[in-house]
Amino acid sequence: MQEMLSSIIAILVLLVLLIPLVYLSVKIVREYQRLVVFRLGRCIGEKGPGLVLLIPFVDRPVWVDLREVYLEVPKQTCITKDNAPIDIDFLIYWKVIDPTASVVQVGDFAGASQGIATTTLRAVIGDISLDDVLAKREDINQVLRVKLDEVTERWGVKVTSVEIREITPPREVQSAMNRQLAAERERRAMVTEAEGKREAAIRVAEGQKQAAILKAEGDRQAAILRAEGFALALEKIYNVARTIDNKTMSLQYLETLKAIGAGPATKFVLPMEFTSLLRPFLAHTRQAPEDQEDGTAT
Repeated sequence: MQEMLSSIIAILVLLVLLIPLVYLSVKIVREYQRLVVFRLGRCIGEKGPGLVLLIPFVDRPVWVDLREVYLEVPKQTCITKDNAPIDIDFLIYWKVIDPTASVVQVGDFAGASQGIATTTLRAVIGDISLDDVLAKREDINQVLRVKLDEVTERWGVKVTSVEIREITPPREVQSAMNRQLAAERERRAMVTEAEGKREAAIRVAEGQKQAAILKAEGDRQAAILRAEGFALALEKIYNVARTIDNKTMSLQYLETLKAIGAGPATKFVLPMEFTSLLRPFLAHTRQAPEDQEDGTAT
């Protein structure tokens, strides 16, 4: 019985000793991770992904994450080319492309990157005026990314993007910008109003022109119709006049004389041709009594 108890105790002690050894010697590395292994202080390279076996108490692993991460750079006060102080904070997106270099070449990548980013930002902003800083944010992001990537490349780290999150100009500059924005909006409103008035004037002029054209066309058509009516009337008068003899015309003249005599005037002016038109009628009136005398004589 004592021997069995001793065996159980020995097995438990062995398990207690083996569990730490297994934990130290067996590592499961995920797809986005790598193990940089140091054996007795010498780097023997990276391991993973998958199952990695290590020598306990001899190999020291350092975990490296290959996923893209970001580094937040706190707000920094920079002086522009025209001596305007502004506060800028931005984000740095980076990923490890060489796990061994990222462990061997730099001790604290986050701290080193933040320091380089701060100095680089001040150098870049110092060469740009305030207006360009506010208007060319994407260009500044690109310049920062290139300059940071040149430094971090030797650390086995790739800077994928730099994004300026906020730019805060001085309070007096903000007030001037607000006034400028209000003036620009007022100018655009005035330009829009002027454009509207111009378009309205053009449309009114176009309408008046079209109305004048239509009126002129109507007057022309009316004149043509009146002329055609006059022509038809004259033609009918001419056709009727051709069928009237001298006696009829003389009677018409007598009717005219009768109408003239009914008026209040005491003097009348008659054309010489009037007497020639009445001669046939006078001759006819003279011949009528003669004809009656002849009849009586017979």
